Amino acid sequence: MVQNRSWKAIATTPVRKALGLMFTGAAKAVAPKTFEVHGFETWMDLTLEPGQPHVRTVSLRIPVPEVILLTRYSGVPNQRVTFTRRNLYRRDNSTCQYCGSRPGNQELSIDHVVPRSLGGKSSWENCALACLDCNRRKANRMPADAGMQLAKVPRAPRWTPAIEAPIARVRSSWEKFVSEAYWNIELRK
Repeated sequence: MVQNRSWKAIATTPVRKALGLMFTGAAKAVAPKTFEVHGFETWMDLTLEPGQPHVRTVSLRIPVPEVILLTRYSGVPNQRVTFTRRNLYRRDNSTCQYCGSRPGNQELSIDHVVPRSLGGKSSWENCALACLDCNRRKANRMPADAGMQLAKVPRAPRWTPAIEAPIARVRSSWEKFVSEAYWNIELRK
């Protein structure tokens, strides 16, 4: 987890990049148990606990930093979710927004509410998932012209992309640095 100078969680990053930021002095590692802040040199000198993840070099074993603190950056990065196919499927919960069916991702397509031929853009506010049958039925028309209605108005998602990590990579040490709201979300099955 990456924190800005104000100790606000702003991102996750691979271990390699975290160590690179520490080596250049752009970040320091935070010991999760004691909240001690370590530069690269003092972090390398720490004694590894049994079973603690580490990076092995030719002559060293460096503990993996689970939390790093940026030394210069105090802002918060752009919090908007990137418009991608994967994020659209996630936003719409792999569900047709016209009939409510969940046929599987292979049987879903992206529908432009205002068709591109009528000036519609590819954006959060103009795209929704539709099963193949509904997409064929709507064709190149507005939903009202096809006698169809969206289950919900398409909008940009509200989740925060900055600190997203696959659940298998979430560290228990992060609980001290991230709001309780993050840990109390309902996980999709």
